[in-house]
Amino acid sequence: MAAGWLIEASTADALTRDVEANERKSLSFGSILAMMAALLFGAAVLIFVAANWEAIPRLARVAALFAIILAGYVGGAVLKTRDHAAIGEALWIIAAAAFGGSIALIGQMYHLSGDETSALITWGAGTALAAVALRSNPLTVAAVGIADAWLFLRGFDYFSRTEFPHFFVVMALVLFAISFWTRSQAARHLIILSVLFYLVLLVTRQDTLQVAIPLVVTSAVLFAAAIFAAEPVDRVLQLGGRLPLHALVGFLTGMAMIQFELADLSNYNSGFGIASAIALAGIVVAIVQGGRESRGLRWVAYAGFAFALAIIYVVMLQSMLDTAGFFLAAAVLLGLLALVILRVEKRMRASSVEGAAA
Repeated sequence: MAAGWLIEASTADALTRDVEANERKSLSFGSILAMMAALLFGAAVLIFVAANWEAIPRLARVAALFAIILAGYVGGAVLKTRDHAAIGEALWIIAAAAFGGSIALIGQMYHLSGDETSALITWGAGTALAAVALRSNPLTVAAVGIADAWLFLRGFDYFSRTEFPHFFVVMALVLFAISFWTRSQAARHLIILSVLFYLVLLVTRQDTLQVAIPLVVTSAVLFAAAIFAAEPVDRVLQLGGRLPLHALVGFLTGMAMIQFELADLSNYNSGFGIASAIALAGIVVAIVQGGRESRGLRWVAYAGFAFALAIIYVVMLQSMLDTAGFFLAAAVLLGLLALVILRVEKRMRASSVEGAAA
C-alpha cells in the first residue's frame, strides 16, 4: 500500500519538515551567525532596559520584559513553522536571555530575597520548560549551559557556601531525559562532559580514590559496551557513536586523579607505578579497539599518553641523576611517542584505504 494512502499529503509534508528541522546533523554558518546575532541583540535590549531602569515606570518595566519574552517565543515558533528555523531558534534564545534578565531586574525592583545561584536555577528551569514545550535543540543546550554556570558558582564556593552542589546530578538527569524529547545530541555530549567536571570538583571535597576508582571502572565498562555492542548502546544513548570518546575522557580523568593522589607516595610504594602502567595500557587498548573508527579518539588518546608521561617524568624527577638526564630521557621517550603515533596513523590510513577498496 502506498504511503499516500495512509496519510494525507499535507500531513506527510509537515512531518517531513519537522524531522528535517529537528534532526540537523550540524549547524550551518548562517545558523551560527543567527545565534550570535540573537545573543548580541538580547544583551543590547537588557543593557538598554537596565540603563534606563529608573526612568521607566514600574508597570511599564514589567510589561516590557514580558513583551520581549512573549514576542521571542511566539515569533520564533511562527518563523520556524514557515521554514525559517535558524531565525526562529535565534528568537527563542533572545526570549530565554530576556527571561534570565527579567529575573534579575524584577528581583532588584521588588527587593526579593535570594542570590545569584537561586536565580540561575529559576532561569534554567524556565529555559528547560520552554525547550520541552517548543521541542527546541538550542534551548536545551542553553538550559545545560545555565546548569553548568550554577555548578561552577556553587562548586567553587563563590558565595561562601559550605554545601556541595550535589543537586547538579538531578539537574543533569532531568536535562539528559529532556534532550531525547528535543532531539538534542549536542546537549547530551555537554551533559556528559559537565558530569566529569562535577566529579573533578567532588574530588576537592571527598577522598580522591573513592571518586576516581569508580569513574575509571565505569568508563572502562562503558567503553567496552560501546565497542562490542555499539549498535544497541548507541540506539539507547543516541550519541552519534561518540560514547567511546567520552568513556576515554572519563578514564583519563580518573587515572589522572589517581596519579596525582599517589604521586607523593611514589618513593614509598609502587602504587603510582601501577596506576601509571594501567593508564598507559588503557590508552593503548583504546587506540587499538576504537581508534580506527574515530580520529578524535586517537588524538585524545595521544594527548592523554603525553600527559601521563609528563606526570611520570615530574614525579620521578627526584630519582634522576640530574636535570640533564631528565631532559635527555624526556626527549628520547617523546621521540618514541611521536614515532608510535606516526606508525599508528599510517596503519589506520592503510586500513581505511583497504576497507574502501573492498
